[in-house]
Amino acid sequence: MRDLTVAVFRPDDERLADAVELIDSLGARAVPDPMLAVEPTDATPRTDADYVILTSKTGVELARDADWEPGDATVCAIGASTADALRNAGYTVDVVPETYTSSGLVAALETEVDGARVEVARSDHGSSVLLEGLEAAGAYVHETVLYRLVRPEGSGESAERAAAGDLDAAAFTSSLTVEHFLEAADERGIREEAIAGLADAVVGTIGAPTRETAEDHGISVDVVPVDADAEELLCAVVERAAPTYHE
Repeated sequence: MRDLTVAVFRPDDERLADAVELIDSLGARAVPDPMLAVEPTDATPRTDADYVILTSKTGVELARDADWEPGDATVCAIGASTADALRNAGYTVDVVPETYTSSGLVAALETEVDGARVEVARSDHGSSVLLEGLEAAGAYVHETVLYRLVRPEGSGESAERAAAGDLDAAAFTSSLTVEHFLEAADERGIREEAIAGLADAVVGTIGAPTRETAEDHGISVDVVPVDADAEELLCAVVERAAPTYHE
């Protein structure tokens, strides 16, 4: 019996290596197919804000490498992995929402930010939910795009495997990974076949927005972890796929 195959779409750095190692430790075989590459803009977060929000490990690392300092600002992380990255970079983390989503962070801050200056430092594909929610709460919101997310040249092995019926599971970690997966399938002329192949696989998404993107494109979603965390997503996907695998 062949190994359970799980497509992972993390950027081609330690995040992809960690995902492959985790899947291997769970007794499955990773199909690493990076669907995101980082292009820094060389911008840095503002230093005159009352609140500064970082939404990813990549953003934290770019801010650190630019010697950014938050001053007296309240530093907010959208989730545990971003908070860990901030602490590892030597920053103090003041706010982490109970729910690791844009709406969760809005809920954590909405009673505090009326009249405050809020800096949101993130990628060019950030959700509008965060900006609109904070503005509705009375904040003066400024967004700094720290990096752009693009699809790496040559990505798409997972689409080929899905189309061929040779993929047991897939773990989408953002709406953009869904869109880039489909772009790669389009380039190969196998979009319908790839979507059909995913229907026979276990599909997981990191949160509700990514699930909505997948479903809007005709991809059925089987797993959404309680917390928007990549490791939890991978574990949940393998666990859901494992009963079929072990039959």
